[in-house]
Amino acid sequence: MSVHATVVFTDLFGSTSVYEALGNAQATQAVTQVTNWIANTVGAHGGRVVKLLGDGVLAIFRNNRSAISAVVEIQRKHQERMAKVPLAHRLPIRIGVACGDVEIVAQDYYGDAVNVAARLSDLSGANQIWANAAALEGINEAEGVRFRVLGPISIRGRSEPCTVHQVDWEDDAASSLLTRQSDMVPLFDPAEVDTLGGQIELIWMDVTRSFKSFDLPIHIGRLRQAEFVVDDPRVSRTHARIDWRNGSMMLVDLSSYGCWLRFAGDGSDLLLRREECVLHGQGEISLGSSFADPSAPTLRFSVSQPPI
Repeated sequence: MSVHATVVFTDLFGSTSVYEALGNAQATQAVTQVTNWIANTVGAHGGRVVKLLGDGVLAIFRNNRSAISAVVEIQRKHQERMAKVPLAHRLPIRIGVACGDVEIVAQDYYGDAVNVAARLSDLSGANQIWANAAALEGINEAEGVRFRVLGPISIRGRSEPCTVHQVDWEDDAASSLLTRQSDMVPLFDPAEVDTLGGQIELIWMDVTRSFKSFDLPIHIGRLRQAEFVVDDPRVSRTHARIDWRNGSMMLVDLSSYGCWLRFAGDGSDLLLRREECVLHGQGEISLGSSFADPSAPTLRFSVSQPPI
């Protein structure tokens, strides 16, 4: 049976580090508490939990307005909960939302909207909500909630790119929980930003280079021919590529050992192995070794998006 629905996929970001910090039994209890709380919040907003996926929740809403209301409440209330938890034990949530036709088979849900919601959750950062355009159709921005266009983004397994919005939900109090003062210092001189497109600044040791959207793609690696050279044995000859794709900066891992990505204020790390992720705001990229290694070759980045 086919129905039109709004799909919500939530994922606890950085749960691996929490398992390491707390041990299996205590971490499993913490993850279960959060996923059960998410399920209860979904139900309170008229949604239905399809299944729990370890540290993830797949839910369905018949009304996109209810879905957006639910995910905003989840992020806001979860920030209040996390403020009372030690940093190493926190489990930030990332959320993908997609509206479209889905197929119901044996009480499970399949289809493009399910795939898009799951992929948007994977691509987003901790504490973020990414939604396709259909999920926001007919919804006005409420107090403290803004819809920011990230542009068309390629979704794995989909021939056409998907127009994605970030649902900015943080009020001033929540933002202070997420952002340290040192993270708020801009790397760009506003006068130098490319007003026609995006711009990214990369810093490694004493090397600083800026690239405008029309300079991309660029390659990062040990090869002298790379546009941004990182001379470290852990870095592949061509380790990663940065693309300008339909209005977004994309980091594409090309290496054998991966890229670790950390966004400013998120507190959790994302590992890319032959995968890609949208770069936004400020953060760090560790090449070939995790951030746990203090000697890892680590780049700082800052992205300026074109004006909306």
